[in-house]
Amino acid sequence: MRDNVAKPFQGIELDIKQFAAHLKLSVSTVSKAINGRSDVSKATRERVLQAAAKLGFSPDPAGRRLRRQASDTIGFVISAPQAQFAHPFFLNMLAGIEDALEGTHFQVIIASGRTVETEIDVFKRLVEKQRVDALLFGRTRRNDARIEYLLERDIPFVAYGRSDSSQAFPYVDIDPTVTGRDGCGRFIALGHRRIALVHSPEFLMFSHFQRLGYEEALRAAGIAFDPDLCAEEAMTEEGGQRAARKMLALPNPPTAFVCGQDMMAVGVMRAIAEAGKIPGQDVGVIGSDDHPVGRLVSPALTTFSAETSRVGKRMVELLLARLEGADPATLQEVWTPELILRSSDGPPKTR
Repeated sequence: MRDNVAKPFQGIELDIKQFAAHLKLSVSTVSKAINGRSDVSKATRERVLQAAAKLGFSPDPAGRRLRRQASDTIGFVISAPQAQFAHPFFLNMLAGIEDALEGTHFQVIIASGRTVETEIDVFKRLVEKQRVDALLFGRTRRNDARIEYLLERDIPFVAYGRSDSSQAFPYVDIDPTVTGRDGCGRFIALGHRRIALVHSPEFLMFSHFQRLGYEEALRAAGIAFDPDLCAEEAMTEEGGQRAARKMLALPNPPTAFVCGQDMMAVGVMRAIAEAGKIPGQDVGVIGSDDHPVGRLVSPALTTFSAETSRVGKRMVELLLARLEGADPATLQEVWTPELILRSSDGPPKTR
């Protein structure tokens, strides 16, 4: 029997999609076979490995980059829906990324995903035209097309945040479940029973986790979940203000607010003041991401720690390990934020 498998691809560098198409298998099946997953038959695994040896296909992303002359460039995407580069969240993360890359041969290029719908085009341009070696990004989504695209193309990346992806990928996450649960729990311990949650849309993974934590605290205290006290809004001061105005106009308004972001919390405090009440005295407010503005508003905002500079450094460390061939399932970390007590939370006002 003649061995003619390699001839169609002599002198051509295969990526995983081309390799899978040649074998008439899905990319996920090829990936599972190469990684020795148990949900692929022995015959399929042997067929994939034999073909890889004959075609010179390497499952190691580092090896492939060397052969294709790597760009030595890592893309950092400032993700929608919050694409303002000047936001401390992204600035601090970028500072950590730059620190961690000091002394390596990599440089960073920055791209902005202006909208959720078009951001996938930014990823495709970086991968297919600018040919970055790897990507870093955040604001992960429950069903994240960016993650699925990168996994399918076998592009190394590390995300800030988790997702519902069926395949393992590297990430660092500051657990948003804690901000929802412990923020609500703090108010329950102070005696509040009408506690609102104002957060961003729940297609974002961290926002979904915040609500899960919030509901967990309510259940533990025997307090029924009230949908009128749970609002999804834009991650802005105006978004927080809109949500709080509606809730404060209810016949039985909330006495406390847990907010998904500190800028939303500032908007909530403005709405409380508009209603003739005093934040922190008449109505309590807790934020979630330690924005610098929280120390400057009056009263100073109680919030949660968010060490995004350290996150940026750790994301680079995990990415470098991934580029060396580490298993993505071993490159996943969830950190626990700490409550920062200031002046905006307090017990319900005695009537």
